[in-house]
Amino acid sequence: MASTTEPTALKREDEEDDSKPAADDEDTGAQVAPIVKLQEVAVTTGEENEDVLLDLKAKLYRFDKEGNQWKERGVGMVKLLKHKETSKIRLVMRQNKTLKICANHLVLPTMSVQEHHGNEKSCVWHAADFSDGELKEETFCIRFASVENCKSFKDKIEEITESLSEESGETAEADAAANLIEKLSVEEKTEAKEDKPEAKEEEEEKKGETEKPEKSGDEK
Repeated sequence: MASTTEPTALKREDEEDDSKPAADDEDTGAQVAPIVKLQEVAVTTGEENEDVLLDLKAKLYRFDKEGNQWKERGVGMVKLLKHKETSKIRLVMRQNKTLKICANHLVLPTMSVQEHHGNEKSCVWHAADFSDGELKEETFCIRFASVENCKSFKDKIEEITESLSEESGETAEADAAANLIEKLSVEEKTEAKEDKPEAKEEEEEKKGETEKPEKSGDEK
């Protein structure tokens, strides 16, 4: 007659074996080469030839005219970048995780940043934006974490627009002066051309007088 305690004892031994921690795999020191080698790829952002004038974290909104409401564009770093060669300044903002462009437009002398409905942390502006691959007029609202960051953003934009306005004014004055000089030069040339026929007539008259034969004594 078989003993009834045998299955129980085997069960306990199995449980004890399962409860024991598995032995760590032994380190053989062998090195396994990767099956696929990945090459490093240089990623360009288009900002390599630009200097950063401002870099702040913010949340951007775009006004939807059809729905008559503000729509979130994303949270990320808003930058003001100045090109090293052309000196043009643009505003660029990318989403944090996806790096998708939320805003991308030039800062022009006509750009005006205003406070958004009494909220000291937010401001709005209009711009011809190119973030979606085509140039179109947009109304943006940006919100910062602090009043100081919002003020820094507004002050920097105002500083840039004032500088651009002065440069465009100087350029306009220089163009006007150049046009005036060119006009005067053209008028002088025209007057010179008009004077030439008169001078020619005077010269012919003088020439005719010298060529007249002198009267002889008999003719007197």
